[in-house]
Amino acid sequence: MRRVVIPVAGAVLGLLAGIGPGCDSSPAGPTGGPSPRPNFVVIIADDMAYGLLGSGRRFPFLPLPNLQGLAARGVLFDNAFVTTSLCSPSRATLLSGLYAHTHGVLANESVELPATVATYPQILQRAGYETAFVGKWHMDAQTDAPRPGFDYWVSFRGQGVYEDPLLNENGHAVKRSGYITDLLTEYAVDWLKQSRTKPFLLILSHKAPHNPAVPAERHAAALTDASLPEPLSFADTYEGKPAWERRYARCGGTPAAYAQCPDPQPDRLPPWAWTSRDAPRLQYLRTLLALDDSVGSVLSALDSQGLARSTYVVFLSDNGLFLGEHRLGDKRLAYEESLRIPLVIGGADLTPRRVSAMALNLDLAPTALDLAGLSVPADMQGRSLAKLLRGEPAPVRNSFLYEYQAESFLPIVPDILAVRTATRKYVTYPSRPSDLELYDLLTDPSEMRNLAGRPEWAAAQADLRQALERLIVETGVPQ
Repeated sequence: MRRVVIPVAGAVLGLLAGIGPGCDSSPAGPTGGPSPRPNFVVIIADDMAYGLLGSGRRFPFLPLPNLQGLAARGVLFDNAFVTTSLCSPSRATLLSGLYAHTHGVLANESVELPATVATYPQILQRAGYETAFVGKWHMDAQTDAPRPGFDYWVSFRGQGVYEDPLLNENGHAVKRSGYITDLLTEYAVDWLKQSRTKPFLLILSHKAPHNPAVPAERHAAALTDASLPEPLSFADTYEGKPAWERRYARCGGTPAAYAQCPDPQPDRLPPWAWTSRDAPRLQYLRTLLALDDSVGSVLSALDSQGLARSTYVVFLSDNGLFLGEHRLGDKRLAYEESLRIPLVIGGADLTPRRVSAMALNLDLAPTALDLAGLSVPADMQGRSLAKLLRGEPAPVRNSFLYEYQAESFLPIVPDILAVRTATRKYVTYPSRPSDLELYDLLTDPSEMRNLAGRPEWAAAQADLRQALERLIVETGVPQ
């Protein structure tokens, strides 16, 4: 794959100058022997739906042998969620261990993570770790310059492209020919194979399988006989739900689609026919095949370098995605398909297990620091998952706060504040106080019956409202 280097005037390598190399650490490379501090490889998928890994997969015809192998040999979290289902806010949360309203990245592409926010890569770097970032950053799409906390940097502006990308390699613009998933994997594997005397962190942040998805050429003809099963909630009529949701499901959420949606809105949507060979959804699934190849290449590189037993490998998505559930195809909303993500942590001699306790994207930063033997900053709002990884008794959540701030790209979706417990969900829209949703996840896991306002659910609704108000205060949501 061809590399063309383009000089960049005033390359912003100085951003890294304020992050010192920290103290010396024991060797952690193939020539240096094992380190008492573990290494970390964090692989981030972009908009990967929940339910594609483990037993009971939604698409059993989709071959993901490397991801399935990682899940089988590692710790699979069955109840992993994001606190904001949108790319940039969630990525900022992964890095900082903070809610979006705390770190300030509330929308895609327009805002950078503030310099005052300490990230776990910065903390690891100061403690002597060698750090690398390869892939999609997304925050502040006006620049792809290296960000603080990383010794090695390969990225691109904004959402990037699937084919022949223009990349930033350590402050230099480089035009590459090839497929983005394969190119990012090549950078990551090459970096892993370098000799080093420090423990390391590698974040491999893929563009795939973000829509509009483009599979690798080798997978373009895959899944030719696949038939996509209809999700139960594709039959959601939205009866008893906010009118704007019916309009969104009926016509789409962009300003143009919203404006052209004919009035009046029906009280319930009529049945639609499911398309079992839906072309965009099949393209999305095909795009995951190269992502699985990437995971296999990274795991092979760790094994060949003798690093597998000293390295934690984390695989997760920045948020979930609707694949026809509720007749939708994006994220943002507080339905399960939007909130839930795949989360697997393997390697480093972890005993395979499945964990049912709630885990959040907030938890990655404190978990990495805890596993590295470092103190977790008191202001981080996530919790370490280290004890759960080891099968040790640990306090677990019984609820969490979900938040979303409306943005111009999809203005039909208003601000959201919601609480999700182990069995129920209560959703509010601050700019639309009369629009309320309550779901019993035990009897209605597809969230098709809105129970808000029903007399027999008044006590439960009051309890959930109190739980939400308590989380709003505890997490410091601005009022």
